[in-house]
Amino acid sequence: MDIVRGAKWMIAACICAALLAGCSSDLKPTNAKLEKGLNDYLADHSECLYPRGMSFPYEVSPGPGSKAEEKRMDAMKAAGLLNELKDLDMHVERYTLTTLGQRVAPRFCYGHKEVTSVDSFTPPVKQGNVLQTTVTFHADMHDVPIWARTKEMTDAFPDMGANLSGPQPSQIVMATAGVGWQVR
Repeated sequence: MDIVRGAKWMIAACICAALLAGCSSDLKPTNAKLEKGLNDYLADHSECLYPRGMSFPYEVSPGPGSKAEEKRMDAMKAAGLLNELKDLDMHVERYTLTTLGQRVAPRFCYGHKEVTSVDSFTPPVKQGNVLQTTVTFHADMHDVPIWARTKEMTDAFPDMGANLSGPQPSQIVMATAGVGWQVR
């Protein structure tokens, strides 16, 4: 009887070991797993001109940086997002939102990235209870509105211009605790 019990225990232990070995392959990063995790994250994280938002009416007064700020506001005006009111007495330019501007303010998001390639990743390292890796990838912009594609806008907002020019290289840390690779 003890031999039968011992054999059953040994079989159960082998099955558990085989299952655990099969699960560990989920922890191994692959380009496909990392791309899925990246795209899940990027779909919920839009690219925006002002990630913290802006309050309106917005005023630009003379001073350091005012020329660059006027250029950005004038580009947004040309794109149909803002109206401009000049207050000659106070020497300020005041900007208010148009109907289109009200739909995209206060952050003025212009689409989200999608991964075009996972170029490389570092060997996974255990950090606490998770494995983590640094992923290098290229991503392209999707769902870009017409107002963001004007030359005035891409010139006034060089980061947006670069994002819209084609797949851009990026790097990000991803981690897994056995439930798929996710941006950390």
